[in-house]
Amino acid sequence: MQVVKIAKRVMRATIPPALFIALTGYFGWNVMRGEHGLHSYATQLHLLDEARSAQQDATAEQEVWLRRVRGLKEGALDTDLLDERARSMQNLARQDEIVVPYAEHDHLY
Repeated sequence: MQVVKIAKRVMRATIPPALFIALTGYFGWNVMRGEHGLHSYATQLHLLDEARSAQQDATAEQEVWLRRVRGLKEGALDTDLLDERARSMQNLARQDEIVVPYAEHDHLY
């Protein structure tokens, strides 16, 4: 009987602290590496920074395209400049025009 009492006493003395340590370890692991833990939080912050950077890039690109589209409106186009640019891009000239050749490194545009 003495052995059984000693075994019960040892069990009563070790099981609650062991369960508490196991429960503390479980929650500690989840705080660090769980689905909503600190590592996941850091990952989410990194993804948020990337998303904000992508949004800024998209906004800048959108502004460039809006400026280009505004330049295509009828009131914004100068027909002489448009004609000059189109003919220089296509290397075309009329017979009554004087052509001034430029070197390869001297670009008009």
